[in-house]
Amino acid sequence: MSFLSPVWKTGLCLLLAASAKAYAHEQHEPGHIASPEMYEVLLENDRALVLKMVLKPGESDAFHRHNNETVYFEQGSKLKIETPGGESVVADVPDGHVMWHEAWTHRVTNLGKRTAIAIIVEEK
Repeated sequence: MSFLSPVWKTGLCLLLAASAKAYAHEQHEPGHIASPEMYEVLLENDRALVLKMVLKPGESDAFHRHNNETVYFEQGSKLKIETPGGESVVADVPDGHVMWHEAWTHRVTNLGKRTAIAIIVEEK
């Protein structure tokens, strides 16, 4: 099992906490609507939305929102995650990494040399 460095985890936790509180009511479209070329809907029902994100090296998605979500990185890469308030964190996300966090708004940029592939399961 791969783990992120404690420094990255701390930075991400602070970023997520700030984002969830500061931008909880900000109006942005869901990821699959804001960046349909990078997000594919795998399943949608009254309880969950399951997306597949494919982000090639150098690509960024548009600012978008997610409800509470669990993310599984099938293939990781070096990613920069930014919030509309200007906070950001850069991390080397390993293959197989899983994360959960509260609803938030963000943008992801792939700074790495590999395509990032993630499966996102959002609560409705």
